[in-house]
Amino acid sequence: MNLPDYDDLPFLPGLDIHHAWGVFGDNDVLGSINLVTPERVAAAASEICTGALFPLDLPMDLPDPPMFGRQPFHHHIFAINRHEMDDRLDGFHPQGSTQWDALGHVRAREHGYWGGITGDPMDVPNVLGIEHWAAHGIAGRGVLIDVGDYLRRNRPGYHPLEAQGITADDVRATMEEQGVVPQVGDIWCLRTGWVEAYRALDAQERTDLAASPTGAGLLGDHDVARLLWNAHPAALLADNPAVEMVPGDPKVGSLHRRMIPTLGMALGEFFDFDRLAAASRADGRWTFFFVAQPLHLPEGIGSPGNAVGIR
Repeated sequence: MNLPDYDDLPFLPGLDIHHAWGVFGDNDVLGSINLVTPERVAAAASEICTGALFPLDLPMDLPDPPMFGRQPFHHHIFAINRHEMDDRLDGFHPQGSTQWDALGHVRAREHGYWGGITGDPMDVPNVLGIEHWAAHGIAGRGVLIDVGDYLRRNRPGYHPLEAQGITADDVRATMEEQGVVPQVGDIWCLRTGWVEAYRALDAQERTDLAASPTGAGLLGDHDVARLLWNAHPAALLADNPAVEMVPGDPKVGSLHRRMIPTLGMALGEFFDFDRLAAASRADGRWTFFFVAQPLHLPEGIGSPGNAVGIR
């Protein structure tokens, strides 16, 4: 597939945002997950050297308290009969912890969702639900980009829990230092250090952070969008609350709006890359085999990550 350069993509009328509607065909529902192909998955299997497994999800009850106005879910365990147990979740937010953002998660103002689809999912059937990614499957070469460690050593005052912008050049410099050459269809795993710093907080500090979320993350500018589109990863996952800096800079714009409804990029947040990063630092190998299975939830706006890295 010959994909156009970012700067050759048209703009949405009245917005300083490029779009790639129609690039993957009319009525596309996969976006960047189209780049997960059998050939790329088979090639990525060569990344498995030791078979060591690295689960990439946080516990489902973290962050605690939840962020962005979500409420904690309630886990009920009950007996079916004398010898069998069952359980259920009430008030469960699929995007409350480690999560995928489906293409129906964000719209580009009046222009609509991915592909120009209009009508909000609570009013009309959501044709961009997470079930399409679930039915397709997500696997391939994972690339761990430990930009948090790079900035800790190269940017005085960097702190992952503060609203600090990460530039396209920061990402390039990190990948160059790691010796990683990106390939089309990679799963980019951006480690800012947010999860590691969150783990060190006490209960009150976590409550304060939930009330006013902050975190280092990618800027929402054209440079970052250009880097991502032209490298053509199948997905971009991060260990922070929003992939992008929180809160964002309104003068720069929203990376979610630049990437999800307009470029069809699969994004995910709150992934736990800490153990994987430790292993990568130990042997200098920053690529691995990535596999995830989003929930097959018809019309779902998001899903838990359900991801594993295999080295």
